[in-house]
Amino acid sequence: MRAAQERRQNWLRRGVLGVVGAVFLVPLVAMLEFTTRGPGATRTADTWLLLTDPAEIRVQSPELYAGLRASAALVVLTVALMLLLLVPTMTWVRLRLPRWQRPLEFVCLLPLTIPAIVLVVGLAPVYAWVVYLLGESSATLFLAYTVLVLPYAYRALDAGLAAIDVKTLSEAARGLGASWFTVLWRVILPNLRTAVLSAAFLSVALVLGEFTIASLLNRENLQVGIDLLGKRDASLAVAVSLLALVLAFVLLLVLGIVGGRPPGGRRPSRRLQ
Repeated sequence: MRAAQERRQNWLRRGVLGVVGAVFLVPLVAMLEFTTRGPGATRTADTWLLLTDPAEIRVQSPELYAGLRASAALVVLTVALMLLLLVPTMTWVRLRLPRWQRPLEFVCLLPLTIPAIVLVVGLAPVYAWVVYLLGESSATLFLAYTVLVLPYAYRALDAGLAAIDVKTLSEAARGLGASWFTVLWRVILPNLRTAVLSAAFLSVALVLGEFTIASLLNRENLQVGIDLLGKRDASLAVAVSLLALVLAFVLLLVLGIVGGRPPGGRRPSRRLQ
């Protein structure tokens, strides 16, 4: 009876996973089918071949090329600023100001409760000064995107800090004569490797998929480029969208693999010289 019950549970689990997988897979297959349509009932790979030639994309789809360049810069700047702000601040609060952990958490999670359209209304006057000081480059969107990624990055880094004894590690390093910069760089960060990667992957996925803020502030990014391209070449726009979805899926898959490693599988931090 127990074996029969386990078989029924296995079939039920497989059925649920099959239905969920079909919900996600069928639209992706439909997108792939649409991008391979040729004249009449023929099939062609011209759209995908075009995506392998950056020079041709730059000539035929300048809006997509500009969006790709802007998103690449935004990914680097957003991840760098997010880590620069959160890692030292969260470490210092955990070590010296434990009473401020709840207020810091509230501030970091606040963007989750505010719709993007409302954020744009508040950011518009701010970006008037940003344009005055830094110019109209789309790269300045990294300031707004850092705010957007705060909730997800905070949760990932907070889980990493909670898994290690930050106070003991920092006190031991300080007792050996290490500066605070050395403690953060050579003691805390190596033990937060998984958490930092998780925060970075989540930030990359969010930046690559953001559309509302960039569109309403008249800036360029990947999603705005896809939207403009879709009005002229729907097949190419769908192909780029499919690639973006696959990239986000791969990033989240890597995040699951890296985040699923047991704490014991981490290498110990290097001994201070």
